[in-house]
Amino acid sequence: MTKNQTESLESKLDRLIEAVSRLAPPPVPQTDLLAADCFVWAAERGFLEPVTRVNRVDIGLIRGVDRVRDILADNTQRFADGLPANNVLLWGARGMGKSSLVKAVHAAINAKPKAEPLKLIEIHREDIDTLPALMTLLKAAPYRFILFCDDLSFDHDDTSYKSLKAALEGGVEGRPANVIFYATSNRRHLLPRDMIDNERSTAINPSEAVEEKVSLSDRFGLWLGFHKCSQDDYLAMVDGYVRFHALNIDADTMRAEALEWATTRGSRSGRVAWQFTQDLAGRLGQQLREE
Repeated sequence: MTKNQTESLESKLDRLIEAVSRLAPPPVPQTDLLAADCFVWAAERGFLEPVTRVNRVDIGLIRGVDRVRDILADNTQRFADGLPANNVLLWGARGMGKSSLVKAVHAAINAKPKAEPLKLIEIHREDIDTLPALMTLLKAAPYRFILFCDDLSFDHDDTSYKSLKAALEGGVEGRPANVIFYATSNRRHLLPRDMIDNERSTAINPSEAVEEKVSLSDRFGLWLGFHKCSQDDYLAMVDGYVRFHALNIDADTMRAEALEWATTRGSRSGRVAWQFTQDLAGRLGQQLREE
């Protein structure tokens, strides 16, 4: 082979290698747990994406759920201190601050002095079947983690709930000691009633089929219920937001406008109170404080 032929072959090989490299997926970035206290699980890449600015409110602004707030805070504090604690299911009425409370409690506990910060990791509902891989990643880390799934529920023909059951308590290894799971849902049992009824009607042993479905919720040691708020609680929520953001409005006008807002929406909740506050700030030409 001549020198020119050799050089031509080398050139072609270089171009081939370059082309193959472009087709290969980019390398998975290394998770840096020091980068933040909150992360989102990027399941496809097997990577924890740091969240430097978390969408949350101060725990003092969450009204009307004092009892469940205290229970969740106590359970989370015990976990942060290395003591036994339960997985938690926060279920009930929409807009009553279930996910806001999880994030607020996490921030409040991390505001206290401690050796290592508590980490919060959000996992999307569609990635539940990757929980075992995530737990494997976390169990050797020198931190304690809250795994958080917002709006968790399962529909017909969805078998990923079995991965959740195994990851929470039922696997050979069980849940790692440095991991706890918090979820919010509008359904107490996470599965639609007609799905459970269908299992009962088609199973050889109906009671065992129903038990298989309902036992998912039993993996959560704490069930915290959120119910529709009263008018007084709703007005207290609005008042808390108005005071926190120093909005320039008198109490009587605020009350009248807040009640009218709730009437037009057909509901009262923490979410409705916050939406009214945003509208009020815009009409007053004032900016909202950053949390």
